[in-house]
Amino acid sequence: MNTIPTTRVDHASSTAEGRVRYSFRPWYKWLLTALAFPPSGYIAHLVAGRVDSAPAAVLNGVIAGAGIGAAQWALLRHRGVSAIWVIATAIGLGTGLAAGAALVSYETDITSLATMGAVCGLGVGIAQGATLRNVTRMVGWTAVNAVLWALGWTITTAGGIDVGQQWAVFGAYGCFTLAFLQSTVISAFVPAAEASTLKVTS
Repeated sequence: MNTIPTTRVDHASSTAEGRVRYSFRPWYKWLLTALAFPPSGYIAHLVAGRVDSAPAAVLNGVIAGAGIGAAQWALLRHRGVSAIWVIATAIGLGTGLAAGAALVSYETDITSLATMGAVCGLGVGIAQGATLRNVTRMVGWTAVNAVLWALGWTITTAGGIDVGQQWAVFGAYGCFTLAFLQSTVISAFVPAAEASTLKVTS
């Protein structure tokens, strides 16, 4: 008697398909993104000058944001993130820097820069988070960035770097702190798909 072959999909494998991996361990490759901050901020400073007016703040933010966003996207594209991330970062930092710097009247004391940093982080977080197409992740990523950008400026100012030059982004102390702390949570917001193999038998 002829039998019709049947195909069975292994249950464990099928449930693994599409599953994402969340890890709060540092993703050490993400630390490389810290290297994008100093040159991006320096180039922005050369082109747009000090962050002492709304037009200068917008231009500084867009230029620095594009450099930072490109470095981040270079790693995230392997997780399916669109190149729109770069544009979003530029727009987010341009908007956030203009709003934050104006809010503190372009002052460079530690409290003012922490406040400006929080507003920058909000701008970057909202813009980047919008590319994730998930409201929960967007809200979480925005909150994380607001806190870490404020912390970045606080550490930079306390570390003695000449913030009186009115830079668009913080210095080495701040950017490595931000990158390290982001590395511990980035997988929760932009997860890597867990590899899975379907076992087919007949």
